[in-house]
Amino acid sequence: MRSLWPAVFGLVWQFAQAQPAGTPSIVFGQSAPLSGPAGQLGVEMNFGANVYFHEVNRKGGIHGRRLELKVLDDRNEPKRTVDNTKRLITEDRVFALLGYVGAATTQAAVPTLNQHGIPLVGVFSGADSFRAPNNPNIFNVRAGYLEESQAIVRHLLTVGLTRIAVFYENDANGQSGLLGVEGALKERGLHPVATGFVEPNGIDVAQAVKQIVPAEPQAVVMISAYGGSVSFIREVQKLAKPPSLWNVSFVGSQVLSRELDERGRGIQISQVVPFPWNANVPVVREYQQAMAQVNGELSFGSLEGYITAKIAVEGLRRAGKVPTRASYVAGLESMTSFDVGGYPIRFQPGNHNGSSFVDLTMMTSNQRFVR
Repeated sequence: MRSLWPAVFGLVWQFAQAQPAGTPSIVFGQSAPLSGPAGQLGVEMNFGANVYFHEVNRKGGIHGRRLELKVLDDRNEPKRTVDNTKRLITEDRVFALLGYVGAATTQAAVPTLNQHGIPLVGVFSGADSFRAPNNPNIFNVRAGYLEESQAIVRHLLTVGLTRIAVFYENDANGQSGLLGVEGALKERGLHPVATGFVEPNGIDVAQAVKQIVPAEPQAVVMISAYGGSVSFIREVQKLAKPPSLWNVSFVGSQVLSRELDERGRGIQISQVVPFPWNANVPVVREYQQAMAQVNGELSFGSLEGYITAKIAVEGLRRAGKVPTRASYVAGLESMTSFDVGGYPIRFQPGNHNGSSFVDLTMMTSNQRFVR
């Protein structure tokens, strides 16, 4: 599996070298998997955020202060995320947090960020635990798994597929996605014909296959990172007549396509950001131009990181010349109708769920996507 982490390291070094010595800075912190079975998710998210920060710094920063993003690898392990969050807050003295990845890891860190009253902008997870009840310190950029599940189920039913199974990761991400599919089906008087799971960071899907295949589903909705999803897909594709296969955005679309290559043709994925190759969307066009400056590979994950960073910076602009965490939260909450560039965001006091955008895409046989 090809890792983007060396490219990210080089990009961060390049950005640091470009800053004049002694320039005051505002530092954001990020704990994310940069290695391990979910490493590509964190690497892409971090890369996109750094690209946007670089663009802001190149134009003079925010109120004369440059932006930095301090990232620590948690390998998608909750204990590491907690330790990283404590270090970022108490030792690195970050102003705010940005771009965490995963439900179980982020949830483990919530008591720490609540204790210190530090804002977190953007979680690469659609889990309900960050959405209801509203956490005053967490600002969700992406749509939740409920919206993704509803979009998938609605499409499947429209084309006449009613026997739907669910394969999920046995953590807060997967369980939240399972509930989303169950809820979307229940609204239409249906229920999953079978369910099966894989353990977090795991690839042993034998039991899940035994639970799902005998039910003869017409479609399987997967809520899992790419490691477990790849293993499940390879097993199911051995069937004489495999079901239609779907995944939610958390899977990591680019790495899934690379791992499956020709076998990925026809697999469909819901997305929570615009199509990264559609320059007709203003924020995508801006992102493409910024990525071209650093020879970056376009991806859904890095676009999400870019958009998340752009929203975080807009909150800073609204927080005043000498921002505090309180004024920063107020700045974010004032974004009641903010257009990121064809991607609307709506934050307000009591509701920090910024977007409900969901798109449906399909993998082709040449590691590309269509919509």
